[in-house]
Amino acid sequence: MTIRILLADDQPLVRSGLRVIMADHPDLEVVGEAATGSEAVRLVSELCPDIVVMDIRMPGMDGIEATRLITDGPATTRVLVLTTFDEDDHVYGALRAGASGFVVKDMALDDILAAIRVVAAGDALIAPGVTRRLIADFVGRPETPPERSPRPVDNITEREQEVLTLVGHGRTNTEIAQELFITVATTKSHVSRLLSKLDARDRVQLVIAAYELGLVTLPCADR
Repeated sequence: MTIRILLADDQPLVRSGLRVIMADHPDLEVVGEAATGSEAVRLVSELCPDIVVMDIRMPGMDGIEATRLITDGPATTRVLVLTTFDEDDHVYGALRAGASGFVVKDMALDDILAAIRVVAAGDALIAPGVTRRLIADFVGRPETPPERSPRPVDNITEREQEVLTLVGHGRTNTEIAQELFITVATTKSHVSRLLSKLDARDRVQLVIAAYELGLVTLPCADR
């Protein structure tokens, strides 16, 4: 299956570089480019891509607002945020906006392509090194909209709690399966049940839930 991708970044060089790299991968197809958030929203409605690789800082409508409009709309397009976290303390807002993944621009290109495939497969991903800071910032913000409280955790099994903890640490389904000595299919079943029980939209919200429930905490050095 070919993954149809829209590149949204105000830097032509970034878009061009990603397009050239993706051209060497037959399962990836760039169907459009946008230099602004509003252009990205318009092209999603016209092209119906599977994934938008979305920059945060763009002129006019930024990537966060564009992500919100895309994920609130009728399209099934998912958004992978590509950003420079150390320079942008507003990345946490993309969580509320509905982004399914976060990668940073200085990651290896192969890792960025892998992230696109993960998100396109219906999973969600937060780049290693971003997870703790990003989620801690999100959870700690007073302006963060309150979740339904208390979360319905009474019906979560011990095994599901173990899976949720590992999701909170940024583990993939394969890594979780290996650590808990279960199959990947069983892991996916546990994740699906957690999404339903916690009323979570995707894996990113499961990571947030793991922090909010105290299953994952920050080391002192990161607080």
